Amino acid sequence: MAIALNVLTVAAEHGAGEHAEATLLGLGPEGWVYAGITIFFLIAIFYAKAHRQVLGALDAQIAETRRSLDEAQAVRAEAEAMLASAKQQQAQAAKDAKGIVAHAQHEAEAIVAQAELDAGELVARREKMALDKISAAERSAVEQLRAKAASAAAGAARVLIAQGHDAKADKALVDGAIADL
Repeated sequence: MAIALNVLTVAAEHGAGEHAEATLLGLGPEGWVYAGITIFFLIAIFYAKAHRQVLGALDAQIAETRRSLDEAQAVRAEAEAMLASAKQQQAQAAKDAKGIVAHAQHEAEAIVAQAELDAGELVARREKMALDKISAAERSAVEQLRAKAASAAAGAARVLIAQGHDAKADKALVDGAIADL
C-alpha cells in the first residue's frame, strides 16, 4: 500500500495539472465501492438468504395487517348489527310507549266515564234517600197529627159521652154490641 501511495504522489507531482486517482487492480475508489456493495448483496442473497428473511418478514407483516383488517371488519359488522338492533329496540320502545299512553288514556276515559256514572247513581241514591226521609217525616207528622186528633176526638167524645150518657144508656149500647157479635 505504501508503494501505491508513492506512485500516487509521484504521479501527482509529474502530472502538472492532471489529476490522477489511485487504482487497485484497475478499479478506482468508486469502482471498489460498487464492487463491495455487489459482493455484499451476493453474499446476502446466496449465503445468508436475506431475501427470504426479508420476504418472510414482509409476508408476516402483510398477514398481520390482513388479520387486523379482518378483525376490524368483523368489529365494524358487529357494531353495525348492534346499532341496527339498538335502533330497532328504540323504535319498538317508542311504539310501546305510544301504546302505553293510548292505553292509559283509554283507561282514564273509562275511569272518568265510570266516575260520572257512579256520581250520577250516588246523586240519585242520595236524592231517593232524602225523598224517603221526607216521606217518612211526612208520614210521621201525619201519624202524630192523627194521633193528636184521635186523642183530642176521644177526649171530646169522652166529655160528650160523659155528659149525655148514663149507666142505662151504656147498658143498651153494650147489649147492642154484644148482639151484633
